Amino acid sequence: MKLFGNTESDTELNKDKRINRVLLILSGILFGISFPPFPFPITLLIFFFLIPYLFVIQKKSSLLEINRSTYLMFITLSLITLYWVGSWQSKADPFLMIGGGVLIFFYPAVLLIISSLYYLTRKIFGGNAGLWLFPIHWVTVEYLLTLTDLKFPWLTLGHSLAKFTAFIQIADIIGSYGLSLIILYINILLFKAAENLKSDIKRAIRFLTISVLIFCSIIFYGFNKIEHSKNEKTIKTGIVQPNLDPWDKWQTGRLSDLLNQYLELSDKCIEQGAKLIIWPETALPVYLLSAEYSYITDSIYSYVRKNNIHLLTGMPDFQVYYNNPPNDAKFSKTGDYFFTTYNSILLFNPNSLEVQKYGKMQLVPLGEKVPFVESLPFLADFFKWNVGISSWNTGTDTTIFNVISDNDTINLAGIVCFESVFPSFVSEFVKRGAEFLVVVTNDSWYGNSSGPYQHKEFAALRAVENRRAVVRSANGGISCLINQYGITEFETEMFTRSSFVVDVPLNEQITFYTKYPLIIPILSSAFSLWIIGINFLMWLKRKFKLDE
Repeated sequence: MKLFGNTESDTELNKDKRINRVLLILSGILFGISFPPFPFPITLLIFFFLIPYLFVIQKKSSLLEINRSTYLMFITLSLITLYWVGSWQSKADPFLMIGGGVLIFFYPAVLLIISSLYYLTRKIFGGNAGLWLFPIHWVTVEYLLTLTDLKFPWLTLGHSLAKFTAFIQIADIIGSYGLSLIILYINILLFKAAENLKSDIKRAIRFLTISVLIFCSIIFYGFNKIEHSKNEKTIKTGIVQPNLDPWDKWQTGRLSDLLNQYLELSDKCIEQGAKLIIWPETALPVYLLSAEYSYITDSIYSYVRKNNIHLLTGMPDFQVYYNNPPNDAKFSKTGDYFFTTYNSILLFNPNSLEVQKYGKMQLVPLGEKVPFVESLPFLADFFKWNVGISSWNTGTDTTIFNVISDNDTINLAGIVCFESVFPSFVSEFVKRGAEFLVVVTNDSWYGNSSGPYQHKEFAALRAVENRRAVVRSANGGISCLINQYGITEFETEMFTRSSFVVDVPLNEQITFYTKYPLIIPILSSAFSLWIIGINFLMWLKRKFKLDE
């Protein structure tokens, strides 16, 4: 009789646990370093990242075991790729740091929906079918992360391939979500090859061959697309990168000095023949079009008329309502009026006093808008940045800006910062006629961390999906021109004061993805809901049997 249990068995069990932890952490590391700023060859690890994880969860039987394993992989990923969200600089707002810390641990918890759906699928169809259907649930959750006030689709798997130019060309058909599916299925095929390596070598070779054929077919499509590129009509565009301290800028005592810095950098662009000048997000930290700052507005009007150029700039905007305010309007007790504020883009035209506007529609959770504040207004008083930008209103419509150049009207989309990571959202601007995309941003909040590099590279996917050039004007970098094949033609260094001129290619072609951006996520979501529904019916059936 053994008084203290089977020591040999316990030792073996502990060894298995340690090996499993190592495999799960390895999957998280491979996943994390596949994203920028890690260089391109390392990106290829995304095609292998899931294999160690699959070896672990295939052996797990309970939902708790599967989710516990999944969380370890995703928390490793989160620490590698999202550490920067809290900024962690000496001037950073404590609320921003808290929000960033919460995100690192909360984001992996949301992703447990994937493994939970995998578990439910396995209950119905068995382990092997559950494995092959796993990618569908992953894409469902990627799409889910574009919805609600807690949206954060930053780590969409397809984004990891931003620097793999030949491979991402197929995004003009299947988009980033389709790339996610391909990445996951290649991972599963390679896992099945590894799993059968000892027991059935022919079967292993078959899985490996299929994965190689998929990979090579997509590469062939990509090279063919790039090879048949053609010359496009262009517009000479000047991009300004002022490199202002994002915290100090909101001290509004030196507006004239700030404006002069922008104008000096813009002068250099005009000397090189620029017809359109672009300034970054919230270029001036005031509600420019209000009467209080009319002297600044007059200076800008005078400048664009004198030089016969268009000026597109990120800028806060303020709307007053004395009657019929929108539902999300705020009330000013001192002024006895309703008002809304927007993180906006404004277009100044040399031939008109009318200013075209766009209000940002995809707001950063907590950073720019308190989630669910319409239903729970008291949250607005509790969550507030010191710089006062956590309560923007949500814009109501996609705007296409019109620029007249050489007697030709050119249509462009203005996208504000975070919005550029939403695939289907960006495509809406292209459907409405945008010939190129402009992203105004201020990534300086996050210092010289991974965040600004990831943000810049993700724009390459938006370029390929819609076959539109992307111009980025960033306060402290990275400003750049990305052509319609996702290739960066020019870019600035981080934290440099700079301006440059590029010939931005224009395009009117509408891709299959632009027309139908939601085919893959909607079908995936419908399947996942079906799986939930079947499990619910099975639960009801068991419950009523027990009651009987």
